[in-house]
Amino acid sequence: MPSRHLVDPQLLPLLSALPSFELSVAALPTIRSFMPPASEPPAGVIASERLVPGPEGAPEVRVIVYQPRQQHGLAPAYLHIHGGGYVMGSPHIAAARNQGLVTALGCVVVSVDYRLAPETPFPGPVEDCYAALRWLYEHAAELGVDRGRIAIGGESAGGGLAAALGLLARDRGEVPLAFQLLVYPMLDDRTVVRADPHPYVGEFMWTPENNRFGWTALLGGEPGAEDVSPYAAAARATDLSRLPPTYISVGALDLFFEEDVEYARRLTRAGVPTELHVYPGAFHGFDLLGHTEVAQRFERDLRDALRRGLRPAAASAAT
Repeated sequence: MPSRHLVDPQLLPLLSALPSFELSVAALPTIRSFMPPASEPPAGVIASERLVPGPEGAPEVRVIVYQPRQQHGLAPAYLHIHGGGYVMGSPHIAAARNQGLVTALGCVVVSVDYRLAPETPFPGPVEDCYAALRWLYEHAAELGVDRGRIAIGGESAGGGLAAALGLLARDRGEVPLAFQLLVYPMLDDRTVVRADPHPYVGEFMWTPENNRFGWTALLGGEPGAEDVSPYAAAARATDLSRLPPTYISVGALDLFFEEDVEYARRLTRAGVPTELHVYPGAFHGFDLLGHTEVAQRFERDLRDALRRGLRPAAASAAT
């Protein structure tokens, strides 16, 4: 059902500026070629590239490390996972946001260049992210990181991988997590096959057709099957207890709106401190138009949530 009349008026120019696209195996190389290149960080941020040990039997994983140029004592860390529907993207997509987090919060950000589907289906991408998380934890002293203040998060498919990584880290018990930041996360393959889809979501930016392609590429088969692992689609998890405090944000016109709200509801029922933000009139990726009021509010809320999630335990208990 048409939803343009529900779009925040300040976001309408983005719909005209960004052409629609249809994902396919043939189109992927061209679409991937439009991903942004690396950019110079601001003066207060140091950026470096590392190759860290990958999953057993797999290649090394490239990570981009952003650190404050002036760092006093141990800093919190944020393991970032980029978006792109599981099939495209790179750490450079969110470079500006990550560099801004380093400057504003004084944290270290490690962004993961995980392998993409369909060339590498599940479990390769989430295992790459876990390998990067374990490296961050094991090399915390070298990076000047407080091992007790490590958060994970990401946008879209990156948010889905972060949610799956939270489950994986909980179940393996090797790396404690302080917080997870899930930005319009791609959590549930069953959205593709819902019999009663939301009538006003998914018209713009990320469509049901592209969602089907992304999930099919990751799973190596049709979405909606009974045996999909929760480490592939976090919404499939039956037990959400003992996960770290969670922040979820999503636009009211985003295809992922209902699955994200439902995940937040289930987290609260599992006893996980959860903060949910829904932005009226906003579609998937609306924050690309950063000068709009809704995007600025979205960015401010996200940053404040991560600041609270990464504050020292003693300070958290006192407030």
